[in-house]
Amino acid sequence: MLADVFPDSEQAKRAGLERASDDAVWEYARRNGFILVTLDADLADISALKGAPPKVIWLRCGNQSSTFVETLLRGRAALISDFAATQDAACLELY
Repeated sequence: MLADVFPDSEQAKRAGLERASDDAVWEYARRNGFILVTLDADLADISALKGAPPKVIWLRCGNQSSTFVETLLRGRAALISDFAATQDAACLELY
């Protein structure tokens, strides 16, 4: 749903990581140059401990529909792009 805005995106499920540990997801993202987008506070905590890469976008909106999350990410595309480009931040919280 976001391929036009974030063309190199990948879903954990499609990457075979749906049931993987947080550490495995973290390492996959680090090795492949991804930014993690998550509802999971644990990945934000790992980010605080380890720093980037990978960077983490922590969605603080609670359990929402895919359409809601798509709209949130599309609406913040410029902010996300700036976050990706900066060296100073490891975690971006979106509400």
